[in-house]
Amino acid sequence: MSHVRVRFAPSPTGFFHIGSARTALFNWLYARHTGGTFVLRIEDTDKERNSEEFLNVIYNSLRWLGMEWNEGPQKGGEFGPYRQSERGAIYEEYKQKLLANGRAYEKDGAIWFKLLGERSEVFDERRAKTVEKVKNTPAVIDDLIRGKVERLEDEDFVIFRSDGNPVFHFVNVVDDIAMKITHVIRGEDHLSNTSKHVELFKAFGAEMPKFAHIPLILKQNGPGKMSKRDQGALIEEYQTRGYLPEALVNFLSLLGWNPGDDREKMPIAEIIRLFDLPGVNQSNARFDDKKLANMNMQYLLELPAEAFVDRAKAYFTRRLNVPSAEPTELAQAALNFWNTDPAYFRDVMLISQPKIKGFEELPAYTKYFFTEDFVVDAKVREKVLAKGDPKARLRELATVLATPELDLASDVAIEEAIKAEAAKNGLGFGDYQAVARLAVSGTNVGPGLTSLFRVLGRERTLKRIERFVATLA
Repeated sequence: MSHVRVRFAPSPTGFFHIGSARTALFNWLYARHTGGTFVLRIEDTDKERNSEEFLNVIYNSLRWLGMEWNEGPQKGGEFGPYRQSERGAIYEEYKQKLLANGRAYEKDGAIWFKLLGERSEVFDERRAKTVEKVKNTPAVIDDLIRGKVERLEDEDFVIFRSDGNPVFHFVNVVDDIAMKITHVIRGEDHLSNTSKHVELFKAFGAEMPKFAHIPLILKQNGPGKMSKRDQGALIEEYQTRGYLPEALVNFLSLLGWNPGDDREKMPIAEIIRLFDLPGVNQSNARFDDKKLANMNMQYLLELPAEAFVDRAKAYFTRRLNVPSAEPTELAQAALNFWNTDPAYFRDVMLISQPKIKGFEELPAYTKYFFTEDFVVDAKVREKVLAKGDPKARLRELATVLATPELDLASDVAIEEAIKAEAAKNGLGFGDYQAVARLAVSGTNVGPGLTSLFRVLGRERTLKRIERFVATLA
């Protein structure tokens, strides 16, 4: 195994953000690419905001995305514990080291980190007070993505608050040292913290990890970083909507990384093979939900039949727990067919597969397959009935479909029979298509017409046509 050790260190203070998922992914990909170790470390020192619910969201989201960790909670490892709330004794030990060698001191009840260098008092106009500045050499960070970056720390800073709790900068560095992290791969917004971390690494006499600050994910519309409040920002949302995790991982891998060619859809094994930090962009990446939806559709189209049907069933099952009336009722109706006529459910799902962009479209797209009480779209009805003689066309079509010799299990046979009837009447297939679809589905979109008849079957199709004809003047 490689000596490379990377870590993902989320805080369980909210739902799992897409930016956090991308950070985890880049760490996981680098570990897999190099044959290294992916460490999950939980930064749960904020007792007021942390919750076990959000901690489980992190675990479940990572596993749903396929990012299993090598070391961490629920896994163990020789550098644990892996929750900062359980590492108090380790932080105390490292604090004492700094106090003992004069690199930390107490002031106003807090513990401060002491920078080395000549000191002078300067009036800070922004803070409207006199502060002590330290003449210090800027830290030069040889970032694997940003290149050489200079950052200056010229003031002492707090490492333990007056309530006795350590601050982020301190525990971050201590954990990276104690867990032998070799590469710190994190968001560009942490670059401003890195000079503090460099000073702490030096003070402990520890080997510096290699830093790699990845570009931010910008919100889809307008300036600024994508926040938890922006649409599409939470991983849980994609789970609820029935997105394929493979598609989301593929999409996230391309938010700030380029494989070196124009390819976009790639299997995870290929992404792992190609991924490396020099391929990560310096410029920020803009989120694009249309591109993600298209990626998801491509993955849906390639799912084997049984896998698609199984995932569709799982999606409908999840919908039962969503407190919204119509989708829940439709999900129950679909699952009733799964239980009583699984072959019919399977056929409905498979003729829908090439047409939908995501499982979230399935309830509305397939509702008329699972109930006779479907609504006929008034605008579509008005448009369709304004052309030709819809009543005559439906009666002719019913005669064709009722013919015992017609094999309704064959799309080809159905199409040829309708075309023959159309030719006999000096018409085309299209003269029957719109009104027939309206009669049996109540709308003007859906699977191919012949597939619709085949799956609905002769009896159900003829009854729907007869019922619709009865509504016509």
